[in-house]
Amino acid sequence: MDVPSALVHRLFYPQVPAVMSAQRRGRVSAMPVVSYASISDSPPLLAVSCNPDGFTCKLAVGAKAFSLSVMPRSSMSSVERLAQVRGADVKDKLESVGLAHGSGTVLPVPVIEGAEAVLECQLRSNRQEGDHVLLVGLVKAAHASDAFSEFWDFSRYSPILYAGWRGGLTTYPPDKLRPGALRGRRAGRGRSRPSTG
Repeated sequence: MDVPSALVHRLFYPQVPAVMSAQRRGRVSAMPVVSYASISDSPPLLAVSCNPDGFTCKLAVGAKAFSLSVMPRSSMSSVERLAQVRGADVKDKLESVGLAHGSGTVLPVPVIEGAEAVLECQLRSNRQEGDHVLLVGLVKAAHASDAFSEFWDFSRYSPILYAGWRGGLTTYPPDKLRPGALRGRRAGRGRSRPSTG
């Protein structure tokens, strides 16, 4: 099967989504992201791809800092709501979806309570690539729950596995995945990804 260019990103699913958060001038915004990667160990750098029109992306660029939080499966409904609420419409998007947060230990970035891992990042660069912006962050601090000790202990941490957007976050526990479980709409019908911002 030849894969249409509009569906190439789906070849990488399932992904563990992270929540990218930023705050500036009394506003807090966040969005789930699946296009992110560690790109350097020394210095520790990561890259996040996001919609340049999204409020969260604009806030991160303006603040020159952001956080990435890895959330447990138990927070899946809140992570899904982050993709449905426009950051520009609320003062604190995390609070609006029921995610309590504090401030980073090194940077003034939102740190979500109950996250399995949090990375505090200073924005090093941002660059337009196609229809998205690639944000490169220098990791200034990283924190993880007791479920991490060099590697994740999946008996203690159950990740969200993002498998696409079909009117809501499409994810399944690994034991529920079966051939054809993710079949659905044809390309071009409905939204393939959540709105971001």
